Amino acid sequence: MTRKRVAILISGRGSNMRALIEAARSPDFPGEIVLVISSRMEADGLGLARELGVETALVDQGRFRRENRDREAYDAELHHVLTRANVEFVCLAGFMRILSPGFVRNWQGHIVNMHPSLLPAFRGLKPQAQALAAGVKVTGCTVHYVVPELDAGPTIAQTQVPVLEGDTEETLTARILEAEHRLYPQAVRDALMRL
Repeated sequence: MTRKRVAILISGRGSNMRALIEAARSPDFPGEIVLVISSRMEADGLGLARELGVETALVDQGRFRRENRDREAYDAELHHVLTRANVEFVCLAGFMRILSPGFVRNWQGHIVNMHPSLLPAFRGLKPQAQALAAGVKVTGCTVHYVVPELDAGPTIAQTQVPVLEGDTEETLTARILEAEHRLYPQAVRDALMRL
Protein backbone atom coordinates (compact mmCIF):
# COMPACT_ATOMS: atom_id res chain seq x y z
CA MET A 1 0.00 0.00 0.00
CA THR A 2 1.34 3.40 -1.00
CA ARG A 3 0.48 5.92 1.68
CA LYS A 4 -0.91 9.30 0.58
CA ARG A 5 0.90 12.46 1.67
CA VAL A 6 -1.46 14.35 3.99
CA ALA A 7 -1.37 17.90 5.35
CA ILE A 8 -3.43 19.26 8.23
CA LEU A 9 -4.50 22.91 8.32
CA ILE A 10 -5.04 24.43 11.77
CA SER A 11 -5.66 27.77 13.46
CA GLY A 12 -5.69 26.79 17.15
CA ARG A 13 -4.73 24.17 19.68
CA GLY A 14 -4.68 21.18 17.34
CA SER A 15 -6.57 18.50 19.26
CA ASN A 16 -8.05 16.95 16.10
CA MET A 17 -4.63 17.33 14.49
CA ARG A 18 -3.17 15.23 17.32
CA ALA A 19 -5.83 12.53 16.82
CA LEU A 20 -5.00 12.35 13.10
CA ILE A 21 -1.22 12.27 13.67
CA GLU A 22 -1.56 9.49 16.23
CA ALA A 23 -3.86 7.45 13.96
CA ALA A 24 -1.43 7.86 11.04
CA ARG A 25 1.32 6.23 13.12
CA SER A 26 -0.39 2.89 12.53
CA PRO A 27 1.39 1.06 9.68
CA ASP A 28 -1.96 0.19 8.07
CA PHE A 29 -3.19 3.81 7.97
CA PRO A 30 -3.40 4.84 4.28
CA GLY A 31 -1.91 8.28 4.84
CA GLU A 32 1.24 9.86 6.24
CA ILE A 33 0.96 13.26 7.92
CA VAL A 34 3.80 15.16 6.26
CA LEU A 35 2.92 18.77 7.10
CA VAL A 36 0.90 20.91 9.49
CA ILE A 37 0.13 24.46 8.33
CA SER A 38 -1.26 27.13 10.63
CA SER A 39 -3.03 30.33 9.68
CA ARG A 40 -1.97 31.91 13.00
CA MET A 41 1.53 32.35 14.39
CA GLU A 42 0.28 31.91 17.97
CA ALA A 43 -1.55 28.62 17.34
CA ASP A 44 -0.63 26.12 20.05
CA GLY A 45 -0.97 23.32 17.50
CA LEU A 46 2.27 24.39 15.78
CA GLY A 47 4.35 23.52 18.83
CA LEU A 48 2.38 20.33 19.39
CA ALA A 49 2.95 19.21 15.79
CA ARG A 50 6.70 19.78 16.16
CA GLU A 51 6.68 17.79 19.42
CA LEU A 52 4.96 14.98 17.54
CA GLY A 53 7.67 15.05 14.87
CA VAL A 54 5.69 16.61 12.02
CA GLU A 55 7.06 19.40 9.83
CA THR A 56 5.22 22.70 10.23
CA ALA A 57 4.65 25.85 8.19
CA LEU A 58 2.98 29.18 8.80
CA VAL A 59 0.85 31.00 6.26
CA ASP A 60 0.00 33.90 8.54
CA GLN A 61 -3.40 35.46 7.85
CA GLY A 62 -2.40 38.49 9.94
CA ARG A 63 0.45 39.29 7.54
CA PHE A 64 -1.92 39.17 4.58
CA ARG A 65 -4.33 41.53 6.35
CA ARG A 66 -1.53 43.97 7.21
CA GLU A 67 -0.37 43.93 3.58
CA ASN A 68 -3.95 44.40 2.30
CA ARG A 69 -3.72 41.18 0.31
CA ASP A 70 -6.95 39.37 -0.49
CA ARG A 71 -8.23 35.87 0.21
CA GLU A 72 -7.15 34.63 -3.23
CA ALA A 73 -3.56 35.76 -2.55
CA TYR A 74 -3.61 33.92 0.79
CA ASP A 75 -5.00 30.78 -0.81
CA ALA A 76 -2.42 30.96 -3.63
CA GLU A 77 0.40 30.92 -1.07
CA LEU A 78 -1.29 28.11 0.85
CA HIS A 79 -1.63 26.10 -2.38
CA HIS A 80 2.05 26.75 -3.16
CA VAL A 81 3.17 25.48 0.27
CA LEU A 82 1.03 22.34 -0.12
CA THR A 83 2.19 21.52 -3.65
CA ARG A 84 5.85 22.21 -2.79
CA ALA A 85 5.51 19.50 -0.10
CA ASN A 86 3.89 17.12 -2.62
CA VAL A 87 0.73 16.93 -0.50
CA GLU A 88 -2.02 14.76 -1.95
CA PHE A 89 -4.78 15.18 0.64
CA VAL A 90 -5.75 17.99 3.03
CA CYS A 91 -7.55 17.82 6.39
CA LEU A 92 -9.00 20.97 7.92
CA ALA A 93 -8.81 20.71 11.72
CA GLY A 94 -10.04 23.91 13.31
CA PHE A 95 -8.83 25.94 10.34
CA MET A 96 -10.74 29.19 10.85
CA ARG A 97 -10.71 30.52 7.31
CA ILE A 98 -13.20 30.26 4.48
CA LEU A 99 -11.27 29.01 1.48
CA SER A 100 -11.79 30.59 -1.93
CA PRO A 101 -13.75 28.66 -4.58
CA GLY A 102 -10.62 28.41 -6.76
CA PHE A 103 -8.60 26.81 -3.96
CA VAL A 104 -11.40 24.35 -3.21
CA ARG A 105 -11.72 23.40 -6.89
CA ASN A 106 -7.96 22.71 -7.04
CA TRP A 107 -8.30 20.22 -4.15
CA GLN A 108 -11.79 18.87 -4.92
CA GLY A 109 -12.20 15.34 -3.63
CA HIS A 110 -8.90 15.67 -1.75
CA ILE A 111 -9.90 18.06 1.05
CA VAL A 112 -12.05 17.28 4.09
CA ASN A 113 -13.31 19.11 7.15
CA MET A 114 -14.64 18.26 10.61
CA HIS A 115 -17.73 20.24 11.66
CA PRO A 116 -19.25 20.04 15.16
CA SER A 117 -22.88 19.41 14.18
CA LEU A 118 -24.91 16.87 12.28
CA LEU A 119 -24.83 18.64 8.94
CA PRO A 120 -26.84 19.98 7.22
CA ALA A 121 -28.04 21.31 10.61
CA PHE A 122 -26.18 24.23 12.21
CA ARG A 123 -23.73 25.27 9.53
CA GLY A 124 -21.18 28.01 10.07
CA LEU A 125 -19.91 29.47 13.32
CA LYS A 126 -20.90 28.37 16.85
CA PRO A 127 -22.92 25.29 15.88
CA GLN A 128 -22.99 24.13 19.52
CA ALA A 129 -24.67 27.40 20.56
CA GLN A 130 -27.03 27.03 17.59
CA ALA A 131 -27.96 23.52 18.76
CA LEU A 132 -28.65 24.72 22.30
CA ALA A 133 -30.73 27.65 21.05
CA ALA A 134 -32.78 25.31 18.84
CA GLY A 135 -33.51 23.02 21.80
CA VAL A 136 -32.47 19.82 20.01
CA LYS A 137 -31.91 16.65 22.03
CA VAL A 138 -29.19 15.29 19.75
CA THR A 139 -26.37 16.93 17.85
CA GLY A 140 -22.94 15.57 16.92
CA CYS A 141 -20.19 15.97 14.38
CA THR A 142 -19.70 15.47 10.67
CA VAL A 143 -16.68 14.84 8.47
CA HIS A 144 -17.38 16.07 4.95
CA TYR A 145 -15.66 16.88 1.70
CA VAL A 146 -15.04 20.60 1.27
CA VAL A 147 -16.92 22.36 -1.53
CA PRO A 148 -17.15 26.08 -2.31
CA GLU A 149 -20.39 26.44 -0.30
CA LEU A 150 -19.68 26.53 3.46
CA ASP A 151 -20.26 23.22 5.29
CA ALA A 152 -22.22 21.81 2.34
CA GLY A 153 -19.99 19.08 0.91
CA PRO A 154 -20.83 15.37 0.74
CA THR A 155 -20.78 13.64 4.12
CA ILE A 156 -18.12 11.00 4.77
CA ALA A 157 -19.15 10.14 8.34
CA GLN A 158 -21.25 11.42 11.23
CA THR A 159 -21.75 10.52 14.86
CA GLN A 160 -24.40 11.61 17.31
CA VAL A 161 -23.84 13.29 20.68
CA PRO A 162 -26.74 13.77 23.12
CA VAL A 163 -27.61 17.24 24.36
CA LEU A 164 -28.02 16.86 28.13
CA GLU A 165 -30.20 18.78 30.55
CA GLY A 166 -28.22 21.78 31.80
CA ASP A 167 -25.66 21.65 29.00
CA THR A 168 -23.76 24.84 28.31
CA GLU A 169 -21.93 25.65 25.11
CA GLU A 170 -18.69 24.62 26.87
CA THR A 171 -19.93 21.25 28.18
CA LEU A 172 -21.55 20.34 24.86
CA THR A 173 -18.45 21.42 22.94
CA ALA A 174 -16.25 19.20 25.14
CA ARG A 175 -18.43 16.11 24.53
CA ILE A 176 -18.60 16.74 20.79
CA LEU A 177 -14.81 17.17 20.68
CA GLU A 178 -14.34 13.72 22.24
CA ALA A 179 -16.53 12.26 19.49
CA GLU A 180 -14.57 14.19 16.84
CA HIS A 181 -11.30 12.64 18.00
CA ARG A 182 -12.76 9.16 17.38
CA LEU A 183 -14.60 9.96 14.14
CA TYR A 184 -12.08 12.06 12.22
CA PRO A 185 -9.27 9.49 11.91
CA GLN A 186 -11.70 6.78 10.77
CA ALA A 187 -13.36 9.08 8.24
CA VAL A 188 -9.99 10.18 6.84
CA ARG A 189 -8.94 6.53 6.58
CA ASP A 190 -12.12 5.80 4.61
CA ALA A 191 -11.63 8.81 2.32
CA LEU A 192 -8.01 7.93 1.61
CA MET A 193 -8.93 4.34 0.77
CA ARG A 194 -11.30 5.66 -1.93
CA LEU A 195 -8.59 7.65 -3.72
